[in-house]
Amino acid sequence: MVNNPWGDAAGEVGEPSVVGAGVTLVEGSTFCISESGGVINPNRPEGLFVRDTRVVSQWRLTVDGQPPQPLTVQYADPYSATLLARTPPRPGRADSTALVVLGRHVGDGMREDLTVRNLSGDPITCTVALEMDADFADLFEVKEGRIGEGVVTQCRVVDDGAFEISRPELKLAVTVAGSGATASERALRWQVMLPARGEWSACIQYRPALGSVPVTPRYGCGSPVSHSAPYQRLRDWYQNSPTVLTEDETLAAVLQRAVGDLGALRIFDPGHPERAVVAAGAPWFMALFGRDSLLTSWMVLPLDRRLAVGTLQSLAGMQGNEIRPLQEEQPGRIPHEVRFGRAATLLLGGDTVYYGTADATPLFVMLLGELHRWGLDAKTRDELLPHADRALEWIEQYGDMDGDGFVEYARAAEHGLANQGWKDSWDGVNFIDGSMPHAPIALSEVQGYVYAAYLARADLADEIGEDELAVRLRAKAARLKKAFNEQFWLPEKGWFAIGLDRDKRPIDALTSNMGHCLWTGIVDDDKAKSVADHLLSPEMFSGWGIRTLGTNMGAYNPVSYHNGSVWPHDNAICAAGLMRYGFTEHANRVIDGVLDAAVRFGHRLPELFCGFDRAEFASPVPYPTSCSPQAWASATPLLFMRTMLRLEPGNGDKVVDPVIPQRYLPLRVSGLRVGDDVLTVTVNDAGFRVHGLSTGR
Repeated sequence: MVNNPWGDAAGEVGEPSVVGAGVTLVEGSTFCISESGGVINPNRPEGLFVRDTRVVSQWRLTVDGQPPQPLTVQYADPYSATLLARTPPRPGRADSTALVVLGRHVGDGMREDLTVRNLSGDPITCTVALEMDADFADLFEVKEGRIGEGVVTQCRVVDDGAFEISRPELKLAVTVAGSGATASERALRWQVMLPARGEWSACIQYRPALGSVPVTPRYGCGSPVSHSAPYQRLRDWYQNSPTVLTEDETLAAVLQRAVGDLGALRIFDPGHPERAVVAAGAPWFMALFGRDSLLTSWMVLPLDRRLAVGTLQSLAGMQGNEIRPLQEEQPGRIPHEVRFGRAATLLLGGDTVYYGTADATPLFVMLLGELHRWGLDAKTRDELLPHADRALEWIEQYGDMDGDGFVEYARAAEHGLANQGWKDSWDGVNFIDGSMPHAPIALSEVQGYVYAAYLARADLADEIGEDELAVRLRAKAARLKKAFNEQFWLPEKGWFAIGLDRDKRPIDALTSNMGHCLWTGIVDDDKAKSVADHLLSPEMFSGWGIRTLGTNMGAYNPVSYHNGSVWPHDNAICAAGLMRYGFTEHANRVIDGVLDAAVRFGHRLPELFCGFDRAEFASPVPYPTSCSPQAWASATPLLFMRTMLRLEPGNGDKVVDPVIPQRYLPLRVSGLRVGDDVLTVTVNDAGFRVHGLSTGR
């Protein structure tokens, strides 16, 4: 039996992303991508990034002019790794004489602990050199390969062991300091004399300066990493996490990895240090995203409610107040994403917030209602309720462009997203023949989110005695559900259209979006069986999960972003929807398939993977630019666990009613926090028991 504390800091928790020969380290909005030996190449999507700016674009370590030969990478936390290498053997010798150990730690900058160990019985003398550069490129310039060749930076030695590289016109700089080093332009050097079996160490600090924004590195030389804020926060996160005991090593390992990654993806607001939000994913989306952060917070509720509170508070503080087409801001609208890089802010007229999404606003109201069911203090609820009401006003005044009762989208700015649902690639919404619809487009799952938002606000109205409002909102939800099932349903096909185009024609492709509609409950009962069967049909279910688009559709491509790939978070929502309507076998097939895929990815689910059939290839095929770790992919196992437990707060004495596949039994989950209760659920062949549930429920 595998005892897996979701919060155990040992083992593989928080292993950094390894893509090919590369390593990605993550802490908040800082990340570093390098080769396994630590090398950073300026013409590749590599580097140290702080707040969407590349502050180290080139890094090369040599010993006597030769780069060390990588041996392995060891890690315990998402923000730290130890890179082991050896010096090349001397001519005519098979073995090297020195081991090079580099401890790399990222967080608002970077610290490296460099050690050279003499493995021989003879003394050695060597020159250790670190050459590095910084181009201060914008995140998206690096990602898309648009790095300017004419970038000019300045460099000056600031003292014996430090130099500064800067782009004064942008007010950007980074200072690199090495203990005991001799600094020259863009390099540090050490003359090292090692006795037999001896070792030498130095500490290197990378301190960025980004305009007027103060940046204080998380780890100071001379101070143990275990005393740092990231370390303490991650340990607190682990200690407050539930514990799982299961026979299935896959479930245990995937849950363990998920908890570590989610802890590392949290971002803390310096102005509100108690407030955490989750970044969308590494390496390219280390920022607050409305849709991603709201859905991830929902999925993480069995682990932690504070993330949902922080996400709602942060998004409420940026809720739209006026009409600004460049930013696609409208009163009451919840933002799509927050960016700090130059490319994004130039497009947004110097702003950092972009609002072009149709779903974040209803999801905001949904999450507030769900958080209330899990336990939300009255003060926070009352602070957030006006923002929920403004969100509902946006839905009816701006989201519903033509007054037909459905929320549509059409971008207001040329640089904006053409598609503004979760499938937001330019070709992510299409007809059965593969042709593109014309905006405004009303997406199926967005109508489901709006339906659930009305019901969530109605439940909150019941709580505070707003009886008339509750009645009105439930009536709106009922009208929307009726209209949705009439206009989106395709009776000749047996599935729901992904959307309606500008002429109100059903966009008739077979997609996974209708699984989200099951999740929100907007689907009529008499249509649910057909939806469930189509989601698990050979055209949709690859064996590793539900595809985004059926194999018999015109736009199907298994190596596409949204037209035939498999997204773990999408599958988690579909599985929850299937379980909601009683299709337990369907739901558990989805869960088993995705968890099996996770094994092939080192127990870390990526953002997405290719949609090839399991019968064709023995392992899921990676998607080349998938983020990993990625927030809602990391949260997927938590929603799977909730779905199998059928954990529903506020459901009387049926808070838990498990339907667990045999492979995971016996199963024991402890430390689940629901309201004021801390639950332990035990499931075996004989049934289940729940401990810690308050009487009177």
